[in-house]
Amino acid sequence: MKREVTIRMPQKLIAPLVAWVVATAMLVVSPSLDAADAEVAGMPALGGLGWWFCLAVLTVQAVALVWRRERPLTVLLVVAAGAVALAAGGAGDATSLSSAAVLVGVWSAVTTAGLPGQGRLAGPLAGSLAGAGLLVALGGFISQIDIGLGAGTAVLAGLVQGVGVIAAPALLAATVRARRDAREARTDLALAVDREQSAHVAAAIAEERTAMARELHDIAAHHLTGIAVMTGAVERQIDTDPAGAKESVRQVRTQSTAMLRELRGLVTLLRSPGQAEGTGGQERLSHLPELVAEARRTGLQVELETLGEAAVADEGVGPLAQLSAYRTVQECLANAVRHAPGSRCEVVLDSRDPAAVVVTVRNGPPPTSVPVASRPARRGLGLVGMRERADLTDSTLEAGPTPEGGWQTRLRIPAAAVEEVAG
Repeated sequence: MKREVTIRMPQKLIAPLVAWVVATAMLVVSPSLDAADAEVAGMPALGGLGWWFCLAVLTVQAVALVWRRERPLTVLLVVAAGAVALAAGGAGDATSLSSAAVLVGVWSAVTTAGLPGQGRLAGPLAGSLAGAGLLVALGGFISQIDIGLGAGTAVLAGLVQGVGVIAAPALLAATVRARRDAREARTDLALAVDREQSAHVAAAIAEERTAMARELHDIAAHHLTGIAVMTGAVERQIDTDPAGAKESVRQVRTQSTAMLRELRGLVTLLRSPGQAEGTGGQERLSHLPELVAEARRTGLQVELETLGEAAVADEGVGPLAQLSAYRTVQECLANAVRHAPGSRCEVVLDSRDPAAVVVTVRNGPPPTSVPVASRPARRGLGLVGMRERADLTDSTLEAGPTPEGGWQTRLRIPAAAVEEVAG
């Protein structure tokens, strides 16, 4: 079984080899043209000392081009100096054959080094191009003088050769370089936009996780507070009031079942963010009477007052704002049990203003004096969670102590937030 071996030439050797082959071919063919036409003169004879000298200089130029990517400016000046070397060595018209290597050097310098205004190599690049142009022009001038042209004509011919060999390919290379940089800039911009989008998605996910943690805290805190109160009553009633103890145990079971149901409803809501009014397990303002009744069964003295049409508030507020208001009331009732046990509490649902729905929860001071040191500090996730939830619906939350020593929480959901959430 024969294996085919493929030999690939390194890419950086292709351009130097092509330039050397083209220049050498012209060096071989040009003496024959001299012999065929008597009016053409100035090329070294094939196989002569001058011819071999020209071949050596062209070869050195090709070898120098191998390092054009590592040291583009130095290589450009070296290959441009080849024109002066050929002219000084008596190459005559063969001096122009050095232009092949110079063209490659100019292209590599412009496409590799910085363009004007695009980096620290922009200044050295301009100087190298100018220096290379002068070297090519000097080589052309010497070669024209060597073949017998006048000084004025030789100067003009050298300048034309220098500008043609340096300026034209430099402009073309600069155009290619600018288009390449623009393409890379567009690619970088697209990547930056993708990274920014990914960052926004990550931030949104983190925000959702925080919101879920607040919801879980509110649900668990409310129900577990009621369970703790009722189990304390069971401990006192189990010997003196067995019937009351059994009723308290049933209430504990009811609270536990409600907590599991609400946790399941929260997970369902998070999995299906598009679900709205059709979700039966999602709490709404119309569920406030049940919430108040449930809190009353745990021993909290709480009343619900509705100002305006309750249906208007329930239908005019979107699902996220409904849940936000319900959780706010739930957290306030739990806080009343923890911080002001035995106090009277009032929940007011006001939908008289068509521009907003206002929910107020107010509790009085505890009936017995409790030392300040023994009172639970009003700190934690509850109030923070209520404020974050209000911000999500563009609502306004005001919370603070009342002049009587109690606590009041007021949530105002503006019409603009209602439309945004409901739509």
